[in-house]
Amino acid sequence: MTVMVVATGNPGKLREMQAYLVDSGWELVLKPQELEIEETGDTFAANACLKASLVALATGNWAIADDSGLQVDALNGRPGVYSARYGKTDSERIARLLNELGNEVNRSAQFTCAVAIARPDGTIALESEGICRGEILHAPRGDGGFGYDPIFYVPQKQLTFAEMTPELKRSISHRGQAFASLHKDLQRLKE
Repeated sequence: MTVMVVATGNPGKLREMQAYLVDSGWELVLKPQELEIEETGDTFAANACLKASLVALATGNWAIADDSGLQVDALNGRPGVYSARYGKTDSERIARLLNELGNEVNRSAQFTCAVAIARPDGTIALESEGICRGEILHAPRGDGGFGYDPIFYVPQKQLTFAEMTPELKRSISHRGQAFASLHKDLQRLKE
């Protein structure tokens, strides 16, 4: 198996990526704890590429990174790349978003995920993006997931991300779509 360093120190994100890349022939490992990368890009793709490239250069291994967030139509795409920094906790982020939306009728939104894979020399070998459209509810529903999941409603499933089983969420989510389109190209990277 070929080692690929995941540009995160979060073991939960490592497990999530492993679930998407099962049977891919890649062994995923966490980046060194001391390696910190500031997300300075103005798009999800720019941040994913930046993180993958810097981790690959620092470790001398293949690297994979993702960046994702929520984009609300009525808020001109906010919180966007600042989704994780929209508050200190998930509940603060949700409260701020709901407050900014107020009684807005247009609740359309999307989760976007960009994934990048870098070669050991830091050059980007693959990029992918997934989008899941939905709506923002007026109040949280469900106990699963994390982040904005309790207020992100997918009309086709009549569930929030927080109400979905992990398998269902993985199959329709922005992250699931981004990784699914990468999967077929991963094997040729080793050739």
